[in-house]
Amino acid sequence: MLKQVIDVYELLDDATITGAKVADALRARGLNLVQVYEIVGESGKTDFIRVLIPGTHGKHAGGSSPTLGIIGRLGGIGARPERTGLVSDADGAIAALACAFKLGEMWAKGDRVAGDVIVATHICPNAPTQPHSPVPFMGSPVDMKTMNAYEVDPDMDAILSIDTTKGNRIVNHRGFAVSPTVKEGWILRVSEEILDIVEWSTGNSPVILPISMQDITP
Repeated sequence: MLKQVIDVYELLDDATITGAKVADALRARGLNLVQVYEIVGESGKTDFIRVLIPGTHGKHAGGSSPTLGIIGRLGGIGARPERTGLVSDADGAIAALACAFKLGEMWAKGDRVAGDVIVATHICPNAPTQPHSPVPFMGSPVDMKTMNAYEVDPDMDAILSIDTTKGNRIVNHRGFAVSPTVKEGWILRVSEEILDIVEWSTGNSPVILPISMQDITP
C-alpha cells in the first residue's frame, strides 16, 4: 500500500485542498458512494468526507457480514498560515484515505471483501493551533461531538480509529502502535488478529499503546 499512501500524501499536501477534490480522487478509483459535508465551527470550517466500499455480502447488498469503520481522527491536516505544508496530525487522514484508495482499486479489479467498509475523516488545511512546548498542539474548527456525528456511522460494527500523537512521551518511536480494544467503555485485551497484521506488514514485534479509563471519550 505504499503507493496509495504516497498518492494520498501528495493529494492532501495542498493549501487549497477540499473535500470535493478528495471525493473526485475517490470516484476516479471507482468509488461512487461518497458524501462530503462542509461544516463551519467557531474556529473555521472543515469538510467531512465519508466513502462506502461495498462488500460481497455486506449490508449495502442486503447481506449480513459486519461493517468495518475506518476513521482518520485529527484536528486538521494543516495549520496554515502558522505552519507550511502538512502537519503530523494529518497522519490519521492519510492512513484512512490510503485504505480507501487501495480498497477502491481492489474493488475495481474484482477483489472484494465480504463486509462493507466505511472510511471517514475530515479535510481542513488551515486548522487552529494552541501554544505548547516543544510543538504547538493542533486544534480543530469543530468539537468532538461534531466529529462523532459526521465520522461515526451507526452501521459500523467495529471501528479502527487512526490518530497521531507524535509528541507523546509514552510511545515515541518510528512506526505505529496499537491500543487495546475498547467496547462500551470497557478496555479489553489487545486483538490477536490485529497483532498478526502488524507483524505481517512490518516484520517487527507490535508496539502497544497503553490506555486508561481516563483516556476514553464519553
